Amino acid sequence: MKLKRISTIALGVVAAVAMNSCSEKFLDGEITAQLDAGTAASLLESDPNALTSYLNGIWAFMVSYNVTGSDSHDDFSYMSVLHSTDVMGEDITFHNFHYFGYDYQLDNRLARYRRTFVNWLTFYTMIEKANEILDLFTEEPTTVDAKGIMGQAYAVRGMSYYYLIQLYQQYLKSADEFDYNAPGVPLRYSKSENLSDEERIERIGRNTVKMVFDQIESDLTKAVDLLGAGYERPDNASCKDFIDVNVANGLLARYYLMSQQWQKAADAAAAARDGYEIMDEKGLKDGFIDINNVEWMWGFDQSSETSTSFASFFSHMSNLAPGYAGLDYSGHSISDWLYNQMSDTDLRKKNWFNDATGSLYQNKSLPGASMPYSILKFGGDGNWEMDYLYMRASEMVLIEAEAYAHLGDGAKAATVLKELMAKRDPAWNKSSVTVRDVWIQRRIELIGEGFAYFDLKRLYEGIQRSNCGNHLDGCVLDVAAGDPLWTYQIPYREIQENDEISEKDQNK
Repeated sequence: MKLKRISTIALGVVAAVAMNSCSEKFLDGEITAQLDAGTAASLLESDPNALTSYLNGIWAFMVSYNVTGSDSHDDFSYMSVLHSTDVMGEDITFHNFHYFGYDYQLDNRLARYRRTFVNWLTFYTMIEKANEILDLFTEEPTTVDAKGIMGQAYAVRGMSYYYLIQLYQQYLKSADEFDYNAPGVPLRYSKSENLSDEERIERIGRNTVKMVFDQIESDLTKAVDLLGAGYERPDNASCKDFIDVNVANGLLARYYLMSQQWQKAADAAAAARDGYEIMDEKGLKDGFIDINNVEWMWGFDQSSETSTSFASFFSHMSNLAPGYAGLDYSGHSISDWLYNQMSDTDLRKKNWFNDATGSLYQNKSLPGASMPYSILKFGGDGNWEMDYLYMRASEMVLIEAEAYAHLGDGAKAATVLKELMAKRDPAWNKSSVTVRDVWIQRRIELIGEGFAYFDLKRLYEGIQRSNCGNHLDGCVLDVAAGDPLWTYQIPYREIQENDEISEKDQNK
């Protein structure tokens, strides 16, 4: 059997990164890398928090640069996946063709292209690191802290499969019918899980969508159960780099929304945002750069040691930071169509975007911020230490509201949505909303945060850029739902190195 190197290339990068200011108990990454399984297992019982450096390795990898070894500034792990897919939709427009330009054209999906390799390697490395943690457990954990470590590993693994199945399969026959037998993605397990050698080999092939869905749900429900046993994040839950039960419920809510289990989605989203409030106008104007924002549930607290400057999300997305966007090599705007869906009383209209004349609400003079409709949602701190956002309470409100709209309870959906809209548009007062109403608010609220592509696929929607007047020339595309352009091909290297996947298994 060929060696499976594709999922392990970046592991050395992870082990070499030691950082996190949230707890004094974190071991240095290089020390942790030298622990043998027996020592690690005993620490699980005597001092489980000493092993949080294993988790730090995952958080470090998620913000690392040069995952594929290509030295390209559009290759920065998890956030580069979110950004590359976000620009494939209808709502973000480019000022100039630059990095992520081929993604913007929906022309970066083929097997030999770097983008599909970044996607694949990012999530299978996260799975590999999660399995490394699960391998520490020879039996079910009994302490709250040990359960917390195990629960976070399951959460990361389930989340990774959640993204992979959407990237590598167009899993809908129509708007409301899944093709559960369609080929999905490989499933990789920890050594401690009870599978035969034959099953392990078989499952590194293209498992069915149903098998992948079942694995996602299993991993995420285990995460909720384990983290719900009393686990708190380091430093009295002030450290949002780590996953707690709220975040695990948020990941489960995303899965239930994607798999159209509406009531479960609503319930999980409500549980996820319990204890969080929705940010007010000041929060909107702060630039989405601080993990201490009241509604941020999960993210990464950047430092000078972890920042990747020009090869970073803010470099490409923030018109207010002196990176590629701010210098207008790749400035980003909101589509004029989506901009016009906001009422004049919507705070987001003045706080996040220039008006059509190019005047600046935030009085910034970088060229990327001076274009009409420029996105001013994401700011800068001058030191490249802007924090990364992975999940916030507003998303959970939108999941809950959409789920009730799908269930046909437009009044309940409106009641939930008003919790968000009361902080965004004081004049908004609908008594009932449709799925489309919620989706438009979702697009406005979450623009740039990595949801557009995944929403388009799960809702079986295409894009109609011809409805917008400010897309870049050559990128005014109309792409139907279900078009092969929505689905990435499996990386060529995986087909070379995995005996269970061949060219005949490739996506169109």
